[in-house]
Amino acid sequence: MQKILLAEDDPNLGELLKDYLELKGKFDVTLTQDGDEALTAFRKDKYDLCIFDVMMPKKDGFSLGKDIRKMDKTIPIIYATAKGMMEDKTQAFELGGDDYITKPFRVEELLLRIHALLKRVSKEKEEELADKFEIGDYFFDYTSQIISFKGQQQKLSTKEAELLRLLCLNKNDVLTREEALVKIWHDDNYFTGRSMDVFLSKLRKYLKEDPNVEIVNVHGKGYKLLVS
Repeated sequence: MQKILLAEDDPNLGELLKDYLELKGKFDVTLTQDGDEALTAFRKDKYDLCIFDVMMPKKDGFSLGKDIRKMDKTIPIIYATAKGMMEDKTQAFELGGDDYITKPFRVEELLLRIHALLKRVSKEKEEELADKFEIGDYFFDYTSQIISFKGQQQKLSTKEAELLRLLCLNKNDVLTREEALVKIWHDDNYFTGRSMDVFLSKLRKYLKEDPNVEIVNVHGKGYKLLVS
């Protein structure tokens, strides 16, 4: 059961959120009523996600989030507050927040945001750990940047390996052109796009020995690594 740390100084709203998230979301929720109490709870236990009200006594939500980020740079944080000004939203994200919801909100919307955020984080963690892939009769080791095929090996350049890894992570799904360019080249202009086309041509050549493996263009979207 995934654990949520909830900091909300309104006891009625806090209990409502806790009960709903436990009943409908099947989460284990720890409810705290101020920033100091939440920080103490965070130090004592391990959580999968945090929800912090911004306007709280003793320590406000932004200060709490700043302290949490010193201890854990990756745990998802959602800020919930009655403050809806753009500068407050900007501050939330600048402090490492992952989402922001303005009161009054529907608890159903909060649950949807939680699920979406946890799903994204889970995918990111899987991607960080993934470094070995089977591509039909090929074996790709991202760490060593080597493709193996029936005893033969092909050493890839760093950009070739990064591009093939993204294709593998999206195997049989569309890898958008923009995602590939931004993640690998940190830019999506015309010239980097042309450079990526050259790397795709090289990858197609490396994978041509297996007729069940193909890198195809998806018009107007990106590319697919098809493995049948």
